[in-house]
Amino acid sequence: MNNNFINEFFGIGILNGKTPENLGVLWRSAQNLGASFIFSIGNRYAKQACDTHDAVKSMPYYHYNTFEDFFNNLPKGTRIVGVELDESAQDLETFNHPRRCVYLLGAEDHGLSKKAIEKSHFLVKFKSELSLNVSVAGSIVMYDRGLNKLRS
Repeated sequence: MNNNFINEFFGIGILNGKTPENLGVLWRSAQNLGASFIFSIGNRYAKQACDTHDAVKSMPYYHYNTFEDFFNNLPKGTRIVGVELDESAQDLETFNHPRRCVYLLGAEDHGLSKKAIEKSHFLVKFKSELSLNVSVAGSIVMYDRGLNKLRS
């Protein structure tokens, strides 16, 4: 019998990404680190030389014009994990990743919108005083998900 509560998936994407190069690097990492799909909200993906694996053609890619469009079209049962340097965020090192989720990253210069923070089921942060490059941050989150940790 299929136990749907054991099945896992995750997607990763950027809200209003500032530079297309960061999208390309994030997509390449997503393909290598097991993402089920990738997405962008606001600014659209454009082919980048840094996406040398052409990940956008090898896995499902979704684009949403607005955060509301994204939120209203989440797969059923999917949790939003916002990645944000925020005092209410949990440390990534002790975070138990949900079985089915999307990791939402913000623009390099503005982070996540207030609405995105409010709608996130979880917020995670790194132990760093300054912000990280968005594609680096996403890669670290996906790497951490791959570690042998409990799922929520």
